[in-house]
Amino acid sequence: MAKPEQCLYFLALVPDQEIYAEVMTFKEEVAKKFNSKGALRSPPHITLHMPFKWRSDKEEELIERLSQFKFEHYPITVELDGFDFFEPRVVFVHVIKSEWLALLQKELTTFVRRELKFFNADYKDRGFHPHMTIGFRDLKKAVFPEVKTYYKDQSYQRQFNVSNICLLKHDGKRWEEWKWL
Repeated sequence: MAKPEQCLYFLALVPDQEIYAEVMTFKEEVAKKFNSKGALRSPPHITLHMPFKWRSDKEEELIERLSQFKFEHYPITVELDGFDFFEPRVVFVHVIKSEWLALLQKELTTFVRRELKFFNADYKDRGFHPHMTIGFRDLKKAVFPEVKTYYKDQSYQRQFNVSNICLLKHDGKRWEEWKWL
């Protein structure tokens, strides 16, 4: 008997339609100007819980369990302020880390560990650095200084409210917004 398929998922905040469209435009700009298309394989988002595997035959259970997560402080306001970088090849829209955003991420991570028995040890070491990636992985290191020069002084200030999280699922080629929780 064949083993059940393992699918990839992650939990994130997805912005409203207007900001979603603006950030997609930045992703398309990075793809066109700097030949980095990797960020186009996911919608604009702020990762709250890193990708994890789950059996496809148990998706109903996953959704049911994640739907039990309750955050008492919704809605929260997410503020975007310019662009920033992770050396040597990531460019992103900078998200201002607020008390409520950090609390949401911490409570969700604790919930997932407890309810789904996930213990992603390296996640603790990284800390929470909210951002919306517009270019990464396939962005050539040699081009990175040009990318930094292009984005470092560009202004981009927005804010949006969120009242739920999104479960994203990888379809084998890209990440799709799958379920709202």
